[in-house]
Amino acid sequence: MGADTAADAATTGHAPRDLLAAYPLAWVISAGRELHTTLLPLQIDGVGEVIRGHFARSNPHVEALRAQPEASVLVLGPHGYISPSWLSDRTQAPSWNYAAARFDVELRFVEDEAFTHALLRAQSAAHEGGGPAAWSPDEMGERFARLARGVVGFEARVLSTIPRYKLGQADRDDVFAECLRALAGDPLAGWMAAANPGRG
Repeated sequence: MGADTAADAATTGHAPRDLLAAYPLAWVISAGRELHTTLLPLQIDGVGEVIRGHFARSNPHVEALRAQPEASVLVLGPHGYISPSWLSDRTQAPSWNYAAARFDVELRFVEDEAFTHALLRAQSAAHEGGGPAAWSPDEMGERFARLARGVVGFEARVLSTIPRYKLGQADRDDVFAECLRALAGDPLAGWMAAANPGRG
């Protein structure tokens, strides 16, 4: 039901930075003498030029990145099986729709307590959402600073971005509309609608 489509914000309705902002848990992958992979919650700035996060200092990936700071960040957003059972035309084949992106980056560790504390506070605030009972790192007391010493923050400059969005762009209009109805309420439907303005 349509080929894998490389696309950018102009054709999808969502820039890759929006994908990482909405789905911040991503793989950081680098290869030197050996392959290193770490799954981390990340933040991206508003224009998508810098990604920030932190590693546990004990993670061997840290030393590998100090020696060779190039890495890729792999993000998987909304995705799901597309069933022919949803369609009037049952000669269609099953498929899988998804939004994903790869950011190639150059990573720099920031050995600064103030940077690390600000980064951890910003991540907490973003995920707590500012609700009436939202948690704050201040509630940890002295444990916050003690535990923060066990991590190292980083900034990763984005060198290139490769989005991979298969969101029904190549589907016939009737097929797309029926898929969208079947997925109503699923986040995937919202991304499909944004990638196909005026359809469905």
